[in-house]
Amino acid sequence: MSTILPDAAPTNWVDRHAPAALRPWLKLGRFDRPVGIWLLMLPGWMGIALACATQGRAPDPLLMVLFLLGAALMRAAGCAYNDIVDRDIDARVARTAMRPIPAGQISVKQAWAFVVGCCLASLLILLTMNPWTIGLGVGSLALVAAYPFMKRITWWPQAWLGLTFNWGALMGFAAVAGAPTPPALLLYAGLIFWTLGYDTIYAVQDIEDDALAGVKSSARRLGEKARLGVLAFYTAAFGLVVASATVADLGPLFLPPVALFAVHLSRQAARLDVTDGARALVLFKSNAVAGLILVCAFAVGVWKPVTGF
Repeated sequence: MSTILPDAAPTNWVDRHAPAALRPWLKLGRFDRPVGIWLLMLPGWMGIALACATQGRAPDPLLMVLFLLGAALMRAAGCAYNDIVDRDIDARVARTAMRPIPAGQISVKQAWAFVVGCCLASLLILLTMNPWTIGLGVGSLALVAAYPFMKRITWWPQAWLGLTFNWGALMGFAAVAGAPTPPALLLYAGLIFWTLGYDTIYAVQDIEDDALAGVKSSARRLGEKARLGVLAFYTAAFGLVVASATVADLGPLFLPPVALFAVHLSRQAARLDVTDGARALVLFKSNAVAGLILVCAFAVGVWKPVTGF
């Protein structure tokens, strides 16, 4: 039997169109909730756009497609690995109890095979890129491996997710320009705060269940101050993103979309209510749009006004 999971849209394509036998596998990789693919892919696209802008050219569409495929595969692998590690906790949390492993639809051994298969497919894509990108890609595995354990040892697992999910910004930059330079490092730092903000919003859904299960999160740690915390994280993210563009000497067309990015984030913080999990999920998902706005900001930053005669 297939069950629509609480944080998936009722009209998601997996439950509507995928063959019944494939649905547990697609849900294991979270393909019924594609916002995670966007949030893993978009930092890579930002890194590509930033590096290309510093070289005075538009982003390479083929490279962006490769990062999309890699993000989809590695997000699926990461989610499956997370579910293997968290299977006992997931069984005690209402939002996650019907995921394929705790629900008994997929065994742990089968899930490991899924993880390995996704990683090998992603490796084939990675090997088409330059040594810097390959090295960074391999290095990201340590961050991925440690992430599921962070909620057991720190109130800030969302910060570790920021380190992990935004590693693609460094990889995207490296795929175009080689070794990451200060603009790429500033972008990476800013995106860590962006993730810290949006994943705190996401964690609002589970505050009560996490407390019962003994799981830590930034939403639990901040409590009623979560709105102010998210606003502070987003303010830091905006400042570092602008610093990245300034150091990279991007053109003035960067400014209107990055201002729109700031408005988008501030509205999220203003609308956050720690007692309303449904609204928190909507706000979290809206970050796919926020990220696309930021990709556009870096892409158009390549154009600068012509001076002189």
